[in-house]
Amino acid sequence: MKFAFFTLVTAFIVCFQAQGQPFTTKDIAAMEAVAHGRLAEGRGASLASANFDVNYYRCRWEVDPAVRYISGSVTLYFTLTAPATSITLDMMGTLTADSVKQRQNSLSFNQINNTLEINFPSQSPLGAKDSLTVFYKGIPAETGFGSFIQSTHAGIPVMWSLSEPYGARDWWPCKNGLDDKADSIDIYVTHPAIYKAAANGLLQSETAVAGNKVVTHWKHRYPIATYLIAMAVTNYTVFNNTVQLGSVSLPMQTHCYPENLALFQNNTQKVLNAMQFFHANFGDYPFIKEKYGHVQFGWGGGMEHQTATFLVTPDESLMAHELGHQWFGDKLTTHSWEDIWLNEGFATYLAAVYMEQAYPANIYVNRRAVINNITSQPGGSVKVDDTSNVSRIFSNRLSYNKGSYLLYMLRWIVGDSTFTKAIKNYQSDPALAYNFTNTQQLKRHMEQASGKNLTYFFNQWYTGQGQPTYNVQWSQLGSSSVRITMNQTTSHPSVSFFQLPVALRFKNATQEKTVVVDNNINGEVFTKNIGFIADTVLVDPEYWIISKNNTTQKVSLPNSGNGAIDINPNPVNNPMTIYFHDFNATTAEVHIVNAGGQLVYKNAVRLFNGSELLSIPTQSWSKGLYIVHVKAGDKKIVQRILR
Repeated sequence: MKFAFFTLVTAFIVCFQAQGQPFTTKDIAAMEAVAHGRLAEGRGASLASANFDVNYYRCRWEVDPAVRYISGSVTLYFTLTAPATSITLDMMGTLTADSVKQRQNSLSFNQINNTLEINFPSQSPLGAKDSLTVFYKGIPAETGFGSFIQSTHAGIPVMWSLSEPYGARDWWPCKNGLDDKADSIDIYVTHPAIYKAAANGLLQSETAVAGNKVVTHWKHRYPIATYLIAMAVTNYTVFNNTVQLGSVSLPMQTHCYPENLALFQNNTQKVLNAMQFFHANFGDYPFIKEKYGHVQFGWGGGMEHQTATFLVTPDESLMAHELGHQWFGDKLTTHSWEDIWLNEGFATYLAAVYMEQAYPANIYVNRRAVINNITSQPGGSVKVDDTSNVSRIFSNRLSYNKGSYLLYMLRWIVGDSTFTKAIKNYQSDPALAYNFTNTQQLKRHMEQASGKNLTYFFNQWYTGQGQPTYNVQWSQLGSSSVRITMNQTTSHPSVSFFQLPVALRFKNATQEKTVVVDNNINGEVFTKNIGFIADTVLVDPEYWIISKNNTTQKVSLPNSGNGAIDINPNPVNNPMTIYFHDFNATTAEVHIVNAGGQLVYKNAVRLFNGSELLSIPTQSWSKGLYIVHVKAGDKKIVQRILR
């Protein structure tokens, strides 16, 4: 899900316009007052009983977009996971259950505390498969993000649903949690004939019935989380496209307001491009046997209803974000709102990498803006500690932006090809595909693909809060090498040190070179050959990691004039390095002989301000004792080494 509120006073997430320019959008903080309305009602996770699994829903709804009202029935096929004399569904008290039927027999029920408890005639055993139908009606409550909205566009009535995170029970009886997906659904919407109804899956029929009405039937045959089931009704104009995905020509269907037909038609190609990009880089489109579609609605942003994204406008980055959810959010759904980043962070990342390849000139300015948003406050974890707080669940700074940057940093740590392999393995894992997932599952796949233990990373970046600030002290060593000291402070006490590889770009007026230091402790010292004399250092120039207010400091090494060498390592392997320092000379002669006195290496080294770093290949040397002779001016040094 993505929010679009265009303000200048609250947090933001940077996206791209069609021209590739960034604009401010998805202002979750602006939704806080509305979200608090849901909290004030004491609403949260599902209250449905845990003694059954949903197999199938058949939803029959009758609506008129000019009237805020719904009536109909929901048929539920289920399997008992424990012996039971009853099951309990989620259903808000603003709805009224008229009756519950099971094979033409009436069942008793109790409607209390936003639940519907349905009693069986007798106890049913573990594993029993059964079905029942709830007939109900009512005026859905106007709360939260707007789970059931009756509005207008251009003076025409429109009705839509948006159930994330807890809103499905506002308008239909269901199992509303993140622990059970229906294997499939059928949706029948009865509505005035002047309108069209959109929903999940494939359109099966539009059948005229009495009263100048139409019954629109949609069928979806993939597992689906309850909050992703949706419908919308208005005077839609419908047009169709296809996108080629390997050997499959996938239908792309758009329901838009008539007044916006040209806008949607002109921008559809962009989502087709994104579809091909995601299909190639993140695995097959998850619902490839059916379709992908857009349904216009009036809420500010988009919602990734399975196979039928609802969106306010065909902005390219918004379309890419919601499309990305079909892989991450719909096919793989977070098991708890504490891991909402597995939905929103992934979708934000997918949209970003798509836009980066489409508009490469804007990569770094947009990455920088996102990092600035993440680091605008000193704390905040990606993990959601309070899943009753809807505004925290959908924090754009933490769940969207910081969540997406965990993926950038994982890619930076393990490398592009390993990251791609891990993500494809993760989203195609048979235990997770079309099911629920959590952060530990992603961690497991990253570790399996990379061979790295990433516990430290997830402790610091998923559970922990804040970000590092680097102070990089560096010194020129001779004419081609540098000594680097990595100092770090952190913005939040939950993490004392962030362990990360850090890119440093050394530059002068004509040359530059980027080196990567694997920074594991504070004050760690590195020596790197850059091949020239540098005058400038940039920290993380391509914005791969989250950090803030980094500084660099060039430190001049004093020259005592005493002349010395440091040989590393000793015993040596390939290569060995000799660091010359504190010489009152411009050159140093180096001779290395073996134990028999045979010369194995000779060089005249030019010293820069009395210092230099020399790298010597040793792979052809036999094991044994070697003697290094150095003469610089009147200074002579003899040192023994082992190979």
